[in-house]
Amino acid sequence: MVVTRWNARFLGRRFRVSIGRGGMTGNKREGDLATPRGIWRIMGGGYRADRTVIPQLNNSGIALQPIGPQDIWSDDPEDPAYNHALSTPNHPFRHERLRMAPRLYDVFLISDWNWPDAQPGKGSAIFIHQWRKPRHPTAGCLAFAPEDLRWILKRWTLQSRIIVR
Repeated sequence: MVVTRWNARFLGRRFRVSIGRGGMTGNKREGDLATPRGIWRIMGGGYRADRTVIPQLNNSGIALQPIGPQDIWSDDPEDPAYNHALSTPNHPFRHERLRMAPRLYDVFLISDWNWPDAQPGKGSAIFIHQWRKPRHPTAGCLAFAPEDLRWILKRWTLQSRIIVR
């Protein structure tokens, strides 16, 4: 999949995509709201079992886990668990709740940007997820219409990559 500022191309189809409010960058920093340029792999993901059925996956190698009320993602460079998922009711470091009221993470994918060996401050929680509304900017993730995200997931393979230009 090739992603540019305005669209993504995958298997001969073009999709509208939302990128970070800070545009695209070759020098990603925590909090810059930019989408990092590079080549990404999808390493796994999650879904809201209380809102949606698990998306259909064909030979993708992607493991999707149901997320619950205590599931979070650390985005604090001072946290030893920086840029990793945790399940805890209380966490002393800054983090993002994966189970939220907006439908953004009803289905989401974890990219390998600065993961699993995270360098503090190089960017966290760079996901592929459902958008809030068409072209509404993200905090650095890639976001798609829910039906487009499911179409892509159904066709993703172990050899597939995301190329952000």
